[in-house]
Amino acid sequence: MSMPPPPSSAELNHWIERFQRGELSAAALLAELTRAQTANLEHTQVDLDRQRRCGYPEVVYSPGKSDWALIQIAEALLAQRQRVLMTRITPEQAAAVTAAFPAARHNAVGRTLRIDPGATLESTGENNNATGRVCVVTAGTTDLPVAEEARDTAAWMGCETTLFSDIGVAGPQRLISRLADIQTADAVVVAAGMEGALPSVVGGYVRCPVIAVPTSVGYGAAFGGLAALLGMLNSCAANVTVVNIDAGFKAGYIAGLIARRSL
Repeated sequence: MSMPPPPSSAELNHWIERFQRGELSAAALLAELTRAQTANLEHTQVDLDRQRRCGYPEVVYSPGKSDWALIQIAEALLAQRQRVLMTRITPEQAAAVTAAFPAARHNAVGRTLRIDPGATLESTGENNNATGRVCVVTAGTTDLPVAEEARDTAAWMGCETTLFSDIGVAGPQRLISRLADIQTADAVVVAAGMEGALPSVVGGYVRCPVIAVPTSVGYGAAFGGLAALLGMLNSCAANVTVVNIDAGFKAGYIAGLIARRSL
């Protein structure tokens, strides 16, 4: 798929100035502003201008999309030299996309897939030019899928990421032994189910924002993550904020924005 690049800031200013001088009609200006900003695929309208507006490309939510749709979306983004991130991707979908793009990296635990247009991702899947540091912490190993989704999202955004797993409040010595590393982060993501206590504890030890992710882990009264969500929303740690249940992508994205802007 060959597509022209989105208009540059200079081009946008040029069109607006022509409109102000009366050399361009409102309809013509609108046509220019929308030119090449969207890939109008058979099944999807890919926002190619999001990287310019928001700093990062559109992220692909994979459920409900065919293998061919995912491949076409990746082609549209890569044609504009934009990094690809697909979330909640199934092993079958990932296999199809990887067959089309051998440089793709599939995180089976986090259910994510990344493709770099310059093929600069090393075998570790990390960005060698990372800026900003995000620590991802889980209360238990059952929280790993959500935590890995958050970690991979922050790495896709260009952050250095570190994962600390299974250091919940049932064994507080495990958290204490990791504090020196966690305290160097620009943002911390904490994924926890059950009663959701860990983010408040972490928040009391660090000077950076803590993004709490309630996970749908726990017995009946956990109500599929609702108990953890309510506990986190009621955190007495002033630096804790909360995203939706199992929303690893959202937590990783917010953490990435904070980490990148902290420099």
